[in-house]
Amino acid sequence: MHKSKNIALLIIIACQLMIVLDASIMITALPEIGRTLHLATTTLTWVQNAYILAFGGLLLLGARAGDIFGRKQVFMVGIGLFTAASLLVGLANSTEFLFMSRALQGIAAALATPSALSLLSVTFVEPKERSKAIALYSAVSGVGGSVGLLLGGVLTDLISWRLGMFINVPIGLLLLSLAPKYLPKTERVSGHFDFMGAVTSVIGMTALVFGFIRAADKGWVNPETVLSLVVGLVLIISFIVIEKRAKQPITPLRLFNSRERTAGYLGRFFFVGGMFSMMYFLSQFLQTVFGFNAFEASLAFVPMTAVQFAMMYAVPKLLSKYGTSKLLVAGILVALAGMSWLSGISVETNFYIGIVMPMILLGVGAGIIFIPFTSLGLSNVEARDAGAASGLVNVAHQIGGSVGLAVLASIFGGKAPAGSLSKQAFAHAVSLTITGSTLFFAASLTVVVLLLLVKKEKQAPLKVPA
Repeated sequence: MHKSKNIALLIIIACQLMIVLDASIMITALPEIGRTLHLATTTLTWVQNAYILAFGGLLLLGARAGDIFGRKQVFMVGIGLFTAASLLVGLANSTEFLFMSRALQGIAAALATPSALSLLSVTFVEPKERSKAIALYSAVSGVGGSVGLLLGGVLTDLISWRLGMFINVPIGLLLLSLAPKYLPKTERVSGHFDFMGAVTSVIGMTALVFGFIRAADKGWVNPETVLSLVVGLVLIISFIVIEKRAKQPITPLRLFNSRERTAGYLGRFFFVGGMFSMMYFLSQFLQTVFGFNAFEASLAFVPMTAVQFAMMYAVPKLLSKYGTSKLLVAGILVALAGMSWLSGISVETNFYIGIVMPMILLGVGAGIIFIPFTSLGLSNVEARDAGAASGLVNVAHQIGGSVGLAVLASIFGGKAPAGSLSKQAFAHAVSLTITGSTLFFAASLTVVVLLLLVKKEKQAPLKVPA
């Protein structure tokens, strides 16, 4: 690759790493934040969901902004806002200010991320170069969450959780200094924003997540729980109707006409929903039941992270040999076995046999699946839909994590309500949530099998679109 392309790739990957890290870097710090602000485990999920919901809900609008105003310009606005918001999160001294600052980070990430992936597509046109670039991008997306857990634990235990936010500031400023010179300009497309689509999707998903978390605290028959879930469902249905009628929708429903792309989006949604929730609750388990500090809890994720990263280097060769469908099924099955094994944790669990070993299996499976899922989501996309398709890849990742965490938090809250958190009760509740993660993996496997294998001829290895 040419030097300028290498630097452009580094800028894009650094942006993606910074944003993916941000979704997980606070997980190992949450028990400490909860003790300081006197927040229950279920309430703490809003530290994550305030960020993820704003991020995932506005991603497609951010992709549309990149098409209209220029992807390079929108990328720089997103990075600048993300840098400022990270500083605010680090300075937060109240629950409300923390939640609002995290939401602002999510809005900024929604502007930067789809433009970054679109810039990658226009920078690397030759199929072989693009395949390598997507592999690196996917590796960062897949491993970033685990690295964030480790980094968050180290900083929380040795210095402060706030440093995890402050380190984004110099990185963001560096990216802003390099982007004008090395990122390519893209043509602007005339059009308008689908504000109604954006509003109904964001409020709808927020209402659903609020309903699940409210159920954890107040029960499923609580009026606020029922109202939130009903409003969320109505708004999501309204969103689909709006997108069908809109002249320039933020989510062109024609993207789902392809079985491959649909499998990429839905399979990723369910897989990340299970994976992200497991990392959240396992970190809580290690610190509450095993008495680990934040740093020790973060080290527990190292084997999974190392294996996951190593597997991603082998995936391109495995794809060319076995094809996308078979490789995805194999990867999800390995991860499913690991998650099922991990779901048996209890206060008597042996750390190495009951946690480290299944985490290695999870690393193998997760290391396999993210590259093919990304390639599927971008396969055979028309130029006019490039921004929306790249946005949907990230929407599936972020909203999957948020919905999965909300659903499993409702299970956790039902089994370990505030005030009765003995180690045995806490461990049992976490075991049930990880069983829920196993079901999310099973749903991902079902999607892949039904859309890629059932009633289809043998699939050739997927070629990354030129």
